[in-house]
Amino acid sequence: MSFSEKFIVLPFQKVRGNLAPAEMRQASSPAAAERIASSMASRFVGVAAYSVMVDLESGDMSSPRVLCQFGETADLAAA
Repeated sequence: MSFSEKFIVLPFQKVRGNLAPAEMRQASSPAAAERIASSMASRFVGVAAYSVMVDLESGDMSSPRVLCQFGETADLAAA
């Protein structure tokens, strides 16, 4: 298995009263992920930027690390 560190931004919205993930965005660096998350914060109930390890063969993500978060967010494993 070959792993690569990726940076993602995951916004959250309320769906029928529950917190649900919206469309994930990829970023080129930790700083870019934090900028994107900050700019999205006013449009969603919550936004979080993460660093994740991605298995390049299967596409599976593991080892999430929160870079920053705004508002209400959920555990990445649950999203």
